[in-house]
Amino acid sequence: MTAGPAGAVATTDLIVGGMTCGACVNRVEKRLARLDGVSATVNLATGRARVSHPPELDPSDLVAAVERAGFTAELPAPPEPEQEPGDGHDRGPGEGHDREPEDVADREPEDAAGREERRRLLVTALLALPVLALSMVPALQFRNWQWLCFALAAPVAVWSSWPFHSRALRGLRHSAATMDTLVSLGVAAAFSWSAYALFLGGAGEPGMRMQFSLLPSADTGAAHLYLEAAVAVPLFVLVGRLVEARAKHGTGSALRSLAELAAKDVAVREGDGERRIPVARLRVGQVFTVRPGEKVATDGVVVEGSSALDLSLVTGESEPVEVGPGSAVVGAAVNSGGLLLVRATAVGADTQLARITHLVTEAQAGKARAQRVADQVAGVFVPVVLALAVTVLGFWLGAGADAQAAVTVAVAILVVACPCALGLATPTALLAATGRGAQLGILVTGPRALEALRRIDTVVLDKTGTLTTGRMHVTQVTAVPGGIGREAALRLAGAVEQGSEHPLGRAIAAYAGKALPERPLPGVTDFTATPGLGVSGGVESHRVEVRAPGDDSPAEPLSTALAAAEAAAHTAVLVRVDGVTEAVIALGDPLRPGAYRAVERLRRLGLRPVLATGDNAATARAVAADLGISEIHARCTPQDKASLVRELRARGRRVAVIGDGVNDAAALAGADLGIAMAGGTDAAIGAADVTLVREDIEAVADAVRLARRTLGTIRANLVWAFGYNLVTVPLAATGWLNPMVAAAAMSVSSLLVVGNSLRLRGWQPSASRSLTGRQT
Repeated sequence: MTAGPAGAVATTDLIVGGMTCGACVNRVEKRLARLDGVSATVNLATGRARVSHPPELDPSDLVAAVERAGFTAELPAPPEPEQEPGDGHDRGPGEGHDREPEDVADREPEDAAGREERRRLLVTALLALPVLALSMVPALQFRNWQWLCFALAAPVAVWSSWPFHSRALRGLRHSAATMDTLVSLGVAAAFSWSAYALFLGGAGEPGMRMQFSLLPSADTGAAHLYLEAAVAVPLFVLVGRLVEARAKHGTGSALRSLAELAAKDVAVREGDGERRIPVARLRVGQVFTVRPGEKVATDGVVVEGSSALDLSLVTGESEPVEVGPGSAVVGAAVNSGGLLLVRATAVGADTQLARITHLVTEAQAGKARAQRVADQVAGVFVPVVLALAVTVLGFWLGAGADAQAAVTVAVAILVVACPCALGLATPTALLAATGRGAQLGILVTGPRALEALRRIDTVVLDKTGTLTTGRMHVTQVTAVPGGIGREAALRLAGAVEQGSEHPLGRAIAAYAGKALPERPLPGVTDFTATPGLGVSGGVESHRVEVRAPGDDSPAEPLSTALAAAEAAAHTAVLVRVDGVTEAVIALGDPLRPGAYRAVERLRRLGLRPVLATGDNAATARAVAADLGISEIHARCTPQDKASLVRELRARGRRVAVIGDGVNDAAALAGADLGIAMAGGTDAAIGAADVTLVREDIEAVADAVRLARRTLGTIRANLVWAFGYNLVTVPLAATGWLNPMVAAAAMSVSSLLVVGNSLRLRGWQPSASRSLTGRQT
């Protein structure tokens, strides 16, 4: 349970058992809403309820409310206490803090229930198949075959169907009707009529033969048997439930894989040795070893060693990332190269992997607006169907129809009218989409964010850290002809800048070290830093200065290099050795790889890009020109960005904001949709609706396309769910559906909805690879 300060709203998750359709979801939500200050969102696919309530309300009251509605409820198990090494209970980052919905403790009872369902299905199939064969193939009917069928059908109608009967009775005690009510009544009616026909209606006579037809038919002779319907309904429903459960389990596979990414134990450095402990006992500041092939135990900073890390499991990026001393690393990344020593900077629920898993879990607890309507419809649908079945039964009997034909029609209506598909339309699609998004490095906060992604038409882009890397890099080194040369000038500049703390100085020193790996940078003496001007120092008996250009213009080609840097909105510094200008170094914050492709893809999706940055107009124009953005807003304060968003929205635009800094938080929160870069500040991520885990702005276009595909899938599911009932219920009421066919149709309807949602698991952002254009 999470709670805030006094007056705030607390949130509690409940595990709800016994729900089988949208009507169940509606009943649980209504029952919880009767409590003062309580609102709930119930997810049929995950069997979870997310409940908002006053902090002073005891969670046990929520459990009692659900139980009064006729369902089971329990709070998620509390985190286990930390175990000592070797106790067999090692846990990974995040475990024991934010318990995930698909962890081992949850799966054990689910697996037991699954085994029971499979056993029930196996026994049902063994008993039902002979009944179906004898009832449907007259050539197989021997003397007294009907009594054998009755003996085989009785356990199916009672034991196999008992879960439906028990849930129907529980609902009856609470004055509620669900899908189980329909199935239970259908099986009971078919079996009871068959028993009457055998014992009192003349169908039990030796030598009786029965012709099979897919359509109900009246008969003037002995009463008709419907034992095939009595066994087919539970058989088809149980098969459908099993396949449906496996399919729904598949939609959560991405979330389970996230939970399984974390390392279980870690080798912590202690003096000259190391000790392996469970990751749950790792603390911030401790140094641990990551050997080749091992996972990084938690988020941290490399203190010794260099290697390449495979981040594909966490961010979806396939290209390894080179790291060395000072580089930040993410928990669950796989070490592909050398030995690393890492100092932990975050553990448990504070790690990036734990935050990703938490965001995905939160997203899957929500509902789209269309699903809320569907659940409300399902809440009244079952009582309407019951009333319709009674009405049709009375109409057929009143019209002089044969009693068995009237009963058959009523049974068919009860069986075919199942609101399962309505209840599964959104949650299965949302599970599949959010899981797939997490695999691609796209985290959405829920269905409302997906809906907003689909509707946006304007994207406000921050520059630094969003379109650009947010880190200064050397873009050009130009040496004077006849001087000491480019490499020598860069080496001396890098050496003197080793003593600088300025971002430009660190960028020059880092670039020199990488560009000249065979020649280590020499030391510096008499280092001096003059704010606003530059640095100087002694390097190998030379007096070296790296300073900003003055009023004196250097000779060609250095003056040309200075002009080119100014035109590109880059910063240029002069390298002077013993009083002579030897080179110009240009530095800038380069565009992210793929920034041009990302902006072009947004345009192709019908979105209008707008650049809003705190940088000066020259820098903003240079970046906008590179990316082909026509609308520019420079020197924007955080208030200016928020005002721009309000102005665009006032003009009727549906606005998304993409940013990564504290200065973007207000604009992110005020937009129709906020999108944060995962490498940004916690304030920006907290204000956003979507977080891009991978440092790739092209993921924005992928997120829009995934949202559109997901909402399209949900709409298709709902159209099918409503359309199925609009077609099949009238067919059943007019006598065109046999109860057995109705049972098959009911099961297939749910499977089609789940199967359509599962297609999202294989969704690929293929368009990002098909675009051609300028590379940056």
